[in-house]
This record gives sequence, structure tokens and C-alpha cells, in this order.
Amino acid sequence: MDGYERRKQKKMEQIYGASMELFFKYGFQKVSVNEIAHKAKVSPATIYNYFGTKERLYTDTLMNWMDKQLALYESILDSGLSFPEKTKEIMLLEAKNLKILADEFPKVPSSELGGLMQMMESYSNQKIVHFVRKFVALGKQEGYINKEQSEEVTMRYFTMFKNELSRYWEASNQEQTIWSMDQLMELFFYGLAGRGRQPE
Repeated sequence: MDGYERRKQKKMEQIYGASMELFFKYGFQKVSVNEIAHKAKVSPATIYNYFGTKERLYTDTLMNWMDKQLALYESILDSGLSFPEKTKEIMLLEAKNLKILADEFPKVPSSELGGLMQMMESYSNQKIVHFVRKFVALGKQEGYINKEQSEEVTMRYFTMFKNELSRYWEASNQEQTIWSMDQLMELFFYGLAGRGRQPE
């Protein structure tokens, strides 16, 4: 990466940081490109040169944020934690992130929502599914996920559990949710019957 590319990358990170803070706090419609430029310490022209439109800046900022969250998930999965601890950390982070997105989407203009949802679905199919497959493969390798379960069923189970955790996170005291995560993880791995299967 040459000097120009490094400077451009640095400016884009400044723009993404300012955009995320302002868009997530005030919503798409209430934030101007000029305000983002001021906070990012760049000119409005720089933003238009890099992104073209405010709408494109918004969607690119959201994708950049999702990439950073996915990188966090990857770092947890590659860490020295036990598989159940990794699962707990990933699910807690996912619950927080789903809450952030649930708060964010009502602020998006209805004219933009369809395209944004399509892009999110595409992102999920391309990147998130790959991560979940890696997660499932590791769980099977370490004996925490039944090797006879199909990948599709395992992924559905993970998604179902994660979505329920997110609703629980949103509706209740978050500290209480964190406190009860050990019980939720016990349920996730061993079901209502308890520890019928031990890791192989």
C-alpha cells in the first residue's frame, strides 16, 4: 500500500467512525454530509468523491460496522477459550448487535429499506454463513455438537437460540441476561434433559 492509499484508508476510517456515531445516534435523515465531514475532519467533497451519495455512505458504513463485528466473532472463535465459552461470548455479542440493528432500522427511510434489507441478506449469505459453518465444524470437532446433525439443522438451531436470546436481551435487564447465560448455555448444549451426552 503506497502513501496515497494509506492516506485514503485513514480518511475512510475517519469517515466511517464519524458516520457510524452520528447515524446511529440521530438516524439517517437527521444527519447531513457536512456534519459528518466536520466530525471526520475531511471536506464534504472528499466524502462525495469516495462514496458518491449520502445513501451509499450510510450502507457502506453499516457494512463496515458489520465487518468489524464479524472480525470480533472470528477472534473469539480463534481464541484459547473453551468451545462453550466461545459460544457464550459470541451469542452475547450477537444479542447486543441485533439490538443495535433493531434500533437502527426504524430510522431508515422506507424508500431505502428494501435495498438495505437485500444487501443485509446478501452479506449474511456471503460472510455470516461462512462463519457459522466454521463455528459448527469446530463444535463437532471438539465433541460439543453432535456429528450426526446436518449442518442445516445445526445452523437453524443456532439461529433460533440466538434470536430468542436477542429478544430476551431487549426485553429484560441486560445484567440479568449476562448472569443467566451459564444456564442458557447449558440449555443450548444439553437441552432440557441435561447432560445426557458428554463431549466425545
